[in-house]
Amino acid sequence: MSTPPSRHVTPRLSRRGLIAAAAAVPAAALLPASPAAAQTAYTGYLMAHFIGEGTGGEQIYLAHSDNGLNWTDLNRGQIVLRTPIGTKGVRDPIIVRNPAGNRYWIIATDLHIGSGTSWTDAQHIGSRNLVVWESTDLVNWSIPWLLPVAASIGDAGDAWAPEAIWDAAAGNFLLYWATNSTLNGIKKHRIWSARTTDFRSITTPQIYINLAGSEQLIDTQIIEANTGGYRYYRASKTTQIVIEGSNSLTGSWTRLGDLANLTGGGVEGPMWAKFNDRSEWALWLDQYATGRGYMPVLTTNPAAVSGYRKVTNYSLGSNLKRHGFVLNLTQAEETRVLGRYQNPVFNRLQSYNYQDRYVRHYNMDVRIDPGVSPVADSQFRLVPGLASSSAVSFESVNFPGHFLRHANYDFVLAPRESGGTFNADATFNRVAGLADSSWSSFTSYNFPTRYIRHYGYALRLDPVSTTQERADATFRVTT
Repeated sequence: MSTPPSRHVTPRLSRRGLIAAAAAVPAAALLPASPAAAQTAYTGYLMAHFIGEGTGGEQIYLAHSDNGLNWTDLNRGQIVLRTPIGTKGVRDPIIVRNPAGNRYWIIATDLHIGSGTSWTDAQHIGSRNLVVWESTDLVNWSIPWLLPVAASIGDAGDAWAPEAIWDAAAGNFLLYWATNSTLNGIKKHRIWSARTTDFRSITTPQIYINLAGSEQLIDTQIIEANTGGYRYYRASKTTQIVIEGSNSLTGSWTRLGDLANLTGGGVEGPMWAKFNDRSEWALWLDQYATGRGYMPVLTTNPAAVSGYRKVTNYSLGSNLKRHGFVLNLTQAEETRVLGRYQNPVFNRLQSYNYQDRYVRHYNMDVRIDPGVSPVADSQFRLVPGLASSSAVSFESVNFPGHFLRHANYDFVLAPRESGGTFNADATFNRVAGLADSSWSSFTSYNFPTRYIRHYGYALRLDPVSTTQERADATFRVTT
């Protein structure tokens, strides 16, 4: 979890500074129930992350690597998932795969500092929820929901930096996160945990890690490695990056050392990732003090802290990579992910009779404008219709999960809702252009005699009869 600025020399970079004694640890890397056996089937890597507190920064971004060190931003560097719920911002995402490899979840902190929320308020009167998306293929994601993990924790002020790991013996996931609450007269961040199988319901939260005295812990990540004498390893940031080992998720942990001599200060947010083709791990560390994002340190034995080493042959792509997660991908998973996100088609709708104008959203209203800036406001993915796969729906590029829909014959850009009404309102039949058959027109799925057209530059759903109306209802789909 990137943290508040007061402890850091450069407050623009991290949230951990607001908490004088905060101990931070990373976003967890979840492996299937038998990581050693399954590892041989992995061919690529998927990183989920956020990019900072700027406009659109606290949402879900993805990057891909084929060697675990050099990363390429996916989806043309645009947001992949945007939350319309809770604080309307997310940070610290993890990707969880079930042991069968046929269900996935993205789970993130419900926090939007970029909206003007102060770090003090975020800690003391912030969201007690996590944001969760679900998928069966890593490319088609559900409508998100809020998981109230800290709702029953006394005076809990937040729920930050979620992690999860499969516990084969228990047959469920150990979900853990940081919450700022009072125990024995001391209010601070401790790591809490609960059990779940679906990330919709959880067992009663229990304290999982409680450091001595007033020392806090915000981020912590556990990986299953089964090497060097321990089954599990934990990377944490106290004053330095600390490595611990254990043979049980619920047992005691042994401090193996820290990385002070290797990294010095100014790093946080440890993020583990095992290489697919060898017994070696990268521990990614966020260089918050210099604003350079993640750098890797490598090891062939997580238990031998003196053996960790820096490397320079890595690259991170254009987007800044902040507190995230790396999922090792099978060939089938990698094929699906790259098929959707490597070279996505972004469409624009050009007006037939005002050809310098394009359909765009503006404050969630929809109109045609010239010189759209940012251009992403006028970019859409034409996807199979939400109400009929033979029709189309228009999903916003910079507000993914938001669709053009009609409401009282006006148009808005709205987050997807469950139920048939929204799906029908956001579905359209593409037909030959009414003013020029080489262009396109679009009839409403649930009002088939009405067309998408502009009137006074605003988008409307209207019946069409005159020459002017036919021109208003004709568009070119461009890329």
